[in-house]
Amino acid sequence: MTDALELDALWEDFHRVVNMTSQELAAWLRVRDADENAEPLPEEAGTPTGQHVLAILQKRRTDLTDDDIRVMYRVVDTVTAQTEPENEPDAEDTRRRHRLMTIGHDPLKP
Repeated sequence: MTDALELDALWEDFHRVVNMTSQELAAWLRVRDADENAEPLPEEAGTPTGQHVLAILQKRRTDLTDDDIRVMYRVVDTVTAQTEPENEPDAEDTRRRHRLMTIGHDPLKP
């Protein structure tokens, strides 16, 4: 398990890079998976990682599991790598933006 200081830093980093609220992320996951005929059930919408991020957003820090911590590290690393200045998506880079939104980061959100 991660020590308290490391967990505090991870918690801060995770909530800095995940700039969508749980409501915004849940809505995005449903919209992303919807097709013209049906919308998925909320608990079935999105990727497993997106669902896990959503679950973490709804938890208190003291309730995190080792699995949650692994996902948080992966999300922080992914978003950090994808949003470095040379990789910063613009409005035209819709696919990359949508991939990042699936894990809770909207690069166009202030």
